[in-house]
Amino acid sequence: MAITLLIAEDNSIIRKIFKEALETDGYRVLDAGTGTEALELIKQEAVDVLLTDVKMPEMDGIELLERAREVNPDLRAIVITGDNTSNTIISAFRNHACDLLLKPFSVNELRETVGAALQRPLRCELEIVSAKPDWIEIQAPCDLKAVEPIERFLADLQGNLPQETREAISSVFREMLNNAIEHGGKCDPTQKVEVKYIRLKRAIIYSIRDPGEGFDLSKIEHAAVANPEDDPFHHLEIRRKKGIRPGGFGILMAAQSIDELIYNEKHNEIMFVKYIDDDQDS
Repeated sequence: MAITLLIAEDNSIIRKIFKEALETDGYRVLDAGTGTEALELIKQEAVDVLLTDVKMPEMDGIELLERAREVNPDLRAIVITGDNTSNTIISAFRNHACDLLLKPFSVNELRETVGAALQRPLRCELEIVSAKPDWIEIQAPCDLKAVEPIERFLADLQGNLPQETREAISSVFREMLNNAIEHGGKCDPTQKVEVKYIRLKRAIIYSIRDPGEGFDLSKIEHAAVANPEDDPFHHLEIRRKKGIRPGGFGILMAAQSIDELIYNEKHNEIMFVKYIDDDQDS
C-alpha cells in the first residue's frame, strides 16, 4: 500500500505544486485548505505523514498538530512556516514534529524532508524540558536517529547568525552529540542524553550530558585528538577496525571552531561556548 501524505496548506497553488511533486514520487497525497478539513481527514484516513503550514484559517498548524496527536499519537509531522521565531520553532518540536521547513524552500528540499521523516521513528521522542527561547533543555533517547532533528531544531533558533557561524556550531554539536550517544549511551534508546542550549547576549552555550561513565582523553585512540602529529587520520583506521562510524573529529573541531570547551569531573558532560560579536548578531 502506498504511503499516505496529507498536505494542510491554505494557498491552493502551493498545495497543488506540493501534491503533484510528491505524487510523482509514488506517494498517495491528500490535501486540505484549512486545519479543520485536515483534522477530519486524519480522523477518516490512515495518514503516515502530515505536512502542515502554520498560518491557516480556522485552525493554525500548531493547533492542528496538537489535535491530530489526540487522534494518532504516532503521526509523523513536518511543520512548514515562514515564521522563524523561537516560539514557533519550539511549539513545533514540543509537539513532536519530525522536522521544520522554513520558507522559502525548493521542491527537492520538500522531497528530501519527507524521505528523512519516513526513516525516523514513528514520532520524534524529544522531551522539551525547558522551552524558554534563551534556555532550551531537551532529553532524547540514545539513538543516533535523534541527532539530526535536535541539530536542525537548535540550528533554526540561530537563524539570525551568519551562515559560517551556524555551520561551525552545528558541526561541533553534531559530532559531540554523536559521541555522547554512541560511546556514553551505547546507542541504547532506553537511556537518555540531555542537551542544553543557552543563549546569552554575547554568547551561545551548549551542554551535552550522557548516561555513561565518562572518558579519559589519554585513552580515546578512536578520536582525532589522539592522532600522532605525522598521521592525522590514524584514528579512522582504529574506528574501522572497531566497527565505529567514520568521525571522531569532535574535540579537534571544537578546538578550532569554538571559543571555550570544558568537561565535568566525571567526563560524561561537555560544555562549549561560542562568543557572538555585535556585528554577528543581526
